Amino acid sequence: MKPRFISDIHLNEDSPHLTNAFKAFLNGSKESCTHLFILGDLFEIWIGDDDDNSFNQEIKKILTDFTSDGPETFLMHGNRDFLIGEAFADEVGISILPDPYTLDINGLKTIISHGDFLCTDDVDYIDFRNRVRSKEWQKDFLSKNLNERNEIANSLRSDSKDATSKKSLDITDVNIESTNNFLKENKPDIFIHGHTHRPKIHDYDLSKRVVLGDWDKSGWYFSIIENSLYLKEFKI
Repeated sequence: MKPRFISDIHLNEDSPHLTNAFKAFLNGSKESCTHLFILGDLFEIWIGDDDDNSFNQEIKKILTDFTSDGPETFLMHGNRDFLIGEAFADEVGISILPDPYTLDINGLKTIISHGDFLCTDDVDYIDFRNRVRSKEWQKDFLSKNLNERNEIANSLRSDSKDATSKKSLDITDVNIESTNNFLKENKPDIFIHGHTHRPKIHDYDLSKRVVLGDWDKSGWYFSIIENSLYLKEFKI
């Protein structure tokens, strides 16, 4: 098994360089990995599988071209695209995973996650996360028409950016105690997550915690080849 992991690509129609970089990355990954895991925030915004605008159609085609004869591909929800559903997944040939998710990679117990559930210092964000992840909120949101959903999503995104700009870096990172407790309880060899946009491999007594980077001027991916770990940055 030669997996690759990415997260926080934040694809959106105003950033064509990200779309081009994502397509190039997938083309380069076809022969380089056996499995691809997208750990949240593939999109900057996702308001429902029925939003079939031209940009979403473009991304669907890119994914379908990759999965039709490429590595098995999995997706985990992030805080931007948690409304991606089975209709989208079936159409592009990917599988949606719960968060967190445990798997065996070449004998290494590996846990993967978007990672935002560990940002417990950011109380406002955790409250927001719990609210929008509820079935009741999602059912109500998806019952609205696309224009209403777009307005709500853009308002939420604007509020989020404004709030984040006023928070300290420590608050928006994973909580140290919560992370240590999670690692002690689950005892993974490797814990891989995104969300915080602070790429690094952290060493613990019995585990390694891999933080994926977000895509902007550079892209990031993490790979496991046999039992060797590689966190790679590439220019976009």
